[in-house]
Amino acid sequence: MEKEGWDNGTSPLGFLLVGIGNVPKHQMALFLLSLIIYLVTVAGNILIVVLVVAEQHLHTPMYFFLGNLSSLETFYSSTILPRLLASFLTGDRTISADGCVSQFYFFAALATTECYLLAAMSYDRYLAICQPLLYTSLMTWKVCLQLVAGSWLLGLLVSTVLTSLLPPLQFCGPRTIDHFFCDFTPLLES
Repeated sequence: MEKEGWDNGTSPLGFLLVGIGNVPKHQMALFLLSLIIYLVTVAGNILIVVLVVAEQHLHTPMYFFLGNLSSLETFYSSTILPRLLASFLTGDRTISADGCVSQFYFFAALATTECYLLAAMSYDRYLAICQPLLYTSLMTWKVCLQLVAGSWLLGLLVSTVLTSLLPPLQFCGPRTIDHFFCDFTPLLES
């Protein structure tokens, strides 16, 4: 790296993602495999959302939660894989500090939201199985919307708090992340 790209003479302004390693002879195969997985994931999740919205028989709480989970998974996949695909194509495994924090923020927000949404889906199924006579009075559309909105808001809040702790940290040394994206633990180890 050039001297201007270093903040205090000891570390670059970005990070080097070394999780997959330098495998030039397999880069095109990894790119194609990752692209196929990404396209199938996004197409499948979008198809689920379209079916849940379009089909009147699927307008139930279970499918409402499933449609939300599918849209969440579409965003979730789009947080990491496009950067990884670009890395395979160009061979450039560096990411700026701002890009790394942004990637981590969206990854953490969507992962946390997914956990809360899965808990809400579990609660829905619990009521349907264990309280079948009370299910329709307990799991109303208002409750469904509150559970989904709460999941998204809590996910964004937790991620905001966690990400706000990153900028004050001083990263010194080679700033290499032994992962293929900016995750919390590998970021702290750098």
